[in-house]
Amino acid sequence: MADQTAPASVRTTDLFGQPKGLWVLAGTEFWDRISFHGMVAMLVLYMTGDLLLHPDRVATIIGFAPWRAALEATSGALSPQALALQTFGYYYACVTGFPLLGGWIGDRVTGRKIAVGGGAAMMTMGHFALAFDRTFLIALVLLMCGAGLLRGNLSAQIKSLYANGDAREVNAFQYYYLGINFGAAAAPILSGSVAAIWGWHAGFAVAGFGMLIGLATYLAGQRWLTAAQHGARQPTGKRAPLTPGERRRVLGLLMIWPMVVGYWTAQAQIWNVYNIWLRDSVNLDLGGFSVPVPWFQSLDGLAPGLFIPLVLWIWSMQAKRGREPDVLTKLAIGSVIFGLSVGLLAAGPLMANTAGRAPIALPLLFHVTSNFGAMYYAPVILGLYGTRAPESLRGTFVGICMLAVAAGSILSGWMGGLYESLGPAPFWLINAAICTGAGIGILIAAPVLNRLLAQDEA
Repeated sequence: MADQTAPASVRTTDLFGQPKGLWVLAGTEFWDRISFHGMVAMLVLYMTGDLLLHPDRVATIIGFAPWRAALEATSGALSPQALALQTFGYYYACVTGFPLLGGWIGDRVTGRKIAVGGGAAMMTMGHFALAFDRTFLIALVLLMCGAGLLRGNLSAQIKSLYANGDAREVNAFQYYYLGINFGAAAAPILSGSVAAIWGWHAGFAVAGFGMLIGLATYLAGQRWLTAAQHGARQPTGKRAPLTPGERRRVLGLLMIWPMVVGYWTAQAQIWNVYNIWLRDSVNLDLGGFSVPVPWFQSLDGLAPGLFIPLVLWIWSMQAKRGREPDVLTKLAIGSVIFGLSVGLLAAGPLMANTAGRAPIALPLLFHVTSNFGAMYYAPVILGLYGTRAPESLRGTFVGICMLAVAAGSILSGWMGGLYESLGPAPFWLINAAICTGAGIGILIAAPVLNRLLAQDEA
């Protein structure tokens, strides 16, 4: 099916130079990220610092004994920390991988509006189920399935807001990603502060209420979203076959996918092992105040507010001189910068005080440099999959893009055991090499990939 052009009624209802529907979708994603990032900023710390330290509580969790047995069947006996890291790795992998199935469901079965609404409802129930030890694993399953439905169908709606050739489409995903990261910035501070004062369960409840607001935002903004965005169902037999250009672009998207996994393997550690590293290896005292570990995650949300306008300005200046990098070069630059930033963490032992803790300036520097690289990568790769995929498979390919995050998350969980055996410096250098190598791989493959991903039908 050829890409559909947006109706005139959508093109003329703009806000800040973009269709109002974009801000509806970004606002929904903002509250999803309040929910999600509040959760992940606390989950590893909750498991390693509370839940898994109490065998009597662990014994009440439905399904936990079989889950632990399954993990240890492949990796041997696991310490509470290693068990938590692997559990988080699989959870994060499913949250980011299930959008592939969720996008297919929205494309082919329910339509995108129903999929988004159902996913938000499941995520809300999952957050509230975390209030009870007994339903801990059930809560994670609800969150994983709900995220698959919601994320596989939300950003997939952006393309339908723009007519083919609309120049505003180029930066739409940058603005959308800005909404994502405002939520990511607020969540760890809000949920982490509530958890510090009233306990972990109260912090998880904050995430649940955030998801409820996200659902309300999406439903209230329906007048700005077209029927095409809802993925109205069509019998499979009536779908037009892919054009030669669409098949070529599908091949290109599949070829770049393994290199995308390399970037997300390093990025996923920032939600996983990185929290343990901060807690155990960094001097968090700041003028007598101990900085809560979840607050550092909010820096990843605050940074895009600064770096997205900066990156867009850099690209516009380069474009005026005819030197703006193409999409693949931007991805390579972002992956290399992020990889080198991860390498900075290996300097922790060299900068440590007499107590063996690195100065707080080291993680702060890491967040500044890594987020500059991430702005060259994360919104660009989302835009690449969201615009190059055929309309009839757009939700599915957004899911495939997120499946790279899932694969990286599984790898990060498996690598968590290396952190205990190798120590921080070698561990971070390995992750830096993987991410940097992925960026170099994109540069090497760029001549072939550029021909495959070109949007013309010639």
